[in-house]
Amino acid sequence: MPELTGSPATQQAPLSISWRRRATDRLMTGVAILTVVLVLAPLVAIFGYLVYRGVGSINWAFLTQTPKPVGEAGGGMANAIVGSMLILGIASIIGVPFGVGAGIFLAEFGRNRFGTAIRFTADVLNGVPSIVIGIVAWAILVRGRGFSALAGGVALAIMMVPTICRTTEEMLLLVPQALREAAYGLGIPRWRTTLSITLRTATSGVITGIMLAFARVAGETAPLLFTALGNTFWSLRYDQPTAALPLQIYTYANSPYDDWHRQAWAGSFVLILLIVTSVAAVRYVVRRGTFGAA
Repeated sequence: MPELTGSPATQQAPLSISWRRRATDRLMTGVAILTVVLVLAPLVAIFGYLVYRGVGSINWAFLTQTPKPVGEAGGGMANAIVGSMLILGIASIIGVPFGVGAGIFLAEFGRNRFGTAIRFTADVLNGVPSIVIGIVAWAILVRGRGFSALAGGVALAIMMVPTICRTTEEMLLLVPQALREAAYGLGIPRWRTTLSITLRTATSGVITGIMLAFARVAGETAPLLFTALGNTFWSLRYDQPTAALPLQIYTYANSPYDDWHRQAWAGSFVLILLIVTSVAAVRYVVRRGTFGAA
């Protein structure tokens, strides 16, 4: 059987691309690669130098002991590590529900002046310097009551809310409207549709926003100077001054002692490691589908 062939019009050779277009394509590709390198190079350099200076100073005493008196070598930041976990836990317990709830409201019910005011407030709050938030938290929670881990957690929670709020709103707006309409057609109430369908579909993006907010506040020092204050001893009570890694690093870095400088580098490495581990663990759980599709 003879092979069927197309018309001459369909058998035309592909048009050649001009050298100018090829050169422009390669130039723009090279520029894109260069920008990626320029963005990643400082990050890699900082992290590499931090590993170089910090990993050699980490030992069992650093992870299990409290700071030694001034001028005495040794000791560690165990109380600061635990204190950071306590303060960040308080901040997450307060900030995550408020942030996600505000984001849900803006996405589902915020197409009005009140929603516009909330968005404007969240954007402004997201740009407020952390030291200003620390001073406000001191005036409201610390003055007359005393420094505490709770005050530090509230200050960090205030910083987390706008980031989580705006991220949650954007992720929910990406969910196709057809899913909501299908649920309404089945007689599912709007609140149940929002929680069981819309929010669950956007779970991966919402959790990503939460972890971005968590990573942002985990290294904040200024708010904790006015709220948690710091502590050289063990303190697991929420109503007492509490040590935190950023505070301990700040104190040690400003000291004249070489041993404290060494421990400041080690504390910086541990802080970065805790943040990376927390974010990676949450992302792994999300990818496994425990809290939603990635």
